[in-house]
Amino acid sequence: MLTHPQFDPIALDLTSLGLPIQVHWYGLTYLVAFLLFLWLASRRVAKPWFAEQGWSRRDVEDILFYGVLGVIIGGRLGYVLFYKPAYYMAHPLEVFYVWRGGMAFHGGLLGVVVALWIYARLHERPYLQLMDLIAPCVPTGLASGRIGNFINGELWGRVADPTLPWAMVFPQAQDGLARHPSQLYQFLLEGLLLFGLMWWGVGAKRRPWGQVSAAFLMGYGSLRFVAEYFREPDSFLGLLSLGMSMGQWLCLPMILLGWVLWIWAARPKGHVG
Repeated sequence: MLTHPQFDPIALDLTSLGLPIQVHWYGLTYLVAFLLFLWLASRRVAKPWFAEQGWSRRDVEDILFYGVLGVIIGGRLGYVLFYKPAYYMAHPLEVFYVWRGGMAFHGGLLGVVVALWIYARLHERPYLQLMDLIAPCVPTGLASGRIGNFINGELWGRVADPTLPWAMVFPQAQDGLARHPSQLYQFLLEGLLLFGLMWWGVGAKRRPWGQVSAAFLMGYGSLRFVAEYFREPDSFLGLLSLGMSMGQWLCLPMILLGWVLWIWAARPKGHVG
């Protein structure tokens, strides 16, 4: 069995120099995610079907600002509402204690959806064009976040066969059991694989507006659903109905919505970009 390396969560510590600055690896993974988004989205707006609609690099920068707000606010509220509603009802002020952790991807996704709807309304931009623009640029950010989870030794996997060559003991689990390094599974599935499918597959050519977004919903929902079979459920929730985790239950409406949107976008009178 392997043992998690127990990385120092602080990548750069300047306190010894008298500066109150500590840069955490997890913060750096967010920075990498945002920079990758800027680079990829800037390339994407150059595609003919976006350039002819007037999209530019300036739009990408504004979109990132709205998206960051959506991720932070939505991710936190999603965790509060989906995972610990009773606890935060009893401790409402702790909703704002974001430094203690507690973010949910599905909440962050909803936050981005709302934030970019506001952006589209304020800038008079077609909403589906906007979502199709950014969808292929998201998986690299997800991949970066999963590396941050692995470095922190958090969100570890379920118990694995000790003979599995990459089975890993996570000291934070405090049980000494071999587990799946599910953070790396999610890095590969929701990050690299989904990026390849979205960037070089669905998003590489002109499609009816809405189909690229639909493919992301179906792709992420399906790959996350599979990955959840290897990820340890939250201890305060465990497995829910039908032996599925909260993450899996939240993926089902994503997949359904993506399927409906794909069919709607492909209707005979759909507007082709």
